[in-house]
Amino acid sequence: MVGGVSAPRKSPALRLTAWGRPPSLADVDVPDPGGTEVLVRVEAAGICHSDLHVLDAAPGALPYRLPFTLGHEIAGQVVAAGSAATGVADGDRVAVHGPWGCGECRRCAAGEDNYCHRRAELAFSGAGLGRDGGMAGHVLVPHPRHLVPIGDLAASQAAPLTDAGLTPYHAVAGLTLAEGAAAVVIGAGGLGHVAIQLLRALTPARVFAVDVREEALELAARSGAHRTLRPGPDTAAVLRRETGGGAEAVLDFVGSDPTLSLGAGVLRPAGSLVIVGSGGGKLTIAKPGVLPPGVSVSLPFWGSARELREVIALARAGRLRVETEPFPLTAAADAFQRLREGRIRGRAVLLPGS
Repeated sequence: MVGGVSAPRKSPALRLTAWGRPPSLADVDVPDPGGTEVLVRVEAAGICHSDLHVLDAAPGALPYRLPFTLGHEIAGQVVAAGSAATGVADGDRVAVHGPWGCGECRRCAAGEDNYCHRRAELAFSGAGLGRDGGMAGHVLVPHPRHLVPIGDLAASQAAPLTDAGLTPYHAVAGLTLAEGAAAVVIGAGGLGHVAIQLLRALTPARVFAVDVREEALELAARSGAHRTLRPGPDTAAVLRRETGGGAEAVLDFVGSDPTLSLGAGVLRPAGSLVIVGSGGGKLTIAKPGVLPPGVSVSLPFWGSARELREVIALARAGRLRVETEPFPLTAAADAFQRLREGRIRGRAVLLPGS
């Protein structure tokens, strides 16, 4: 007590305060939830390549207003809720559905904030993306609809599943792959190795994995890939031959010029090219062009709250597991640097309480 008034509670948070500068740890006030808000004590927060895109963004490139706390992959425990926050109780262990939309449009009402109709009008994309996120001791979630129960699932698994699991699940769910079909996963890192597991768990497809890193190919094999390859001048020809004329689906978790070219080169007619990675590549769509006839191209973004519940259920049933490397919140700078250098096995996860 100071002067008869309780000193404000403080919590560490990794804050982005200026564009083009590294984030910094700061002690911030722990907010009191009001209305529909829910306060979650963070047990784990994943690190994503999207975080690097935010850190490297030039001033004005993103609509986000500074400062804010990073972290959109979050799991933890409910510790307080506003008077209008129904369906949650203190002590509930939850994962946070990270894309937050306007909360009013038809998509948001259906739990599909990732495709909010008013996305272009908002100054944020979700937790840690313009709004305070989970690389902190606590995170304030605007509504209970963003929370998915995780039961006894480890937070270090649940947190990365909110993106590294949800995004590939959303991508795979949009595919129709029959017996004998081939699927090619380009990039077997944080999302790609989960996509391989999902393809094996949910489809009868043969799965081929391509990555430049030997350790990523080893992870792909452990995740269930039938065949792994390092890219080279003849990779497209090898894949076309081994898939019997081309793949029904290519999931590109890199999105660079070389990977988009490879994806276009291994698809068979009426196949699906799913571009998940944001590697800055460009693919010219023309008819006729580099893509075979009948091909569909999709740009999936995250996934719905319903799909996150399905992902958590798969993990709790032992059918899905994220390869993770844990770091204390105080070592976030080291984790980010290792991610930049491609030295993270699977997904880096920050543990604020360690």
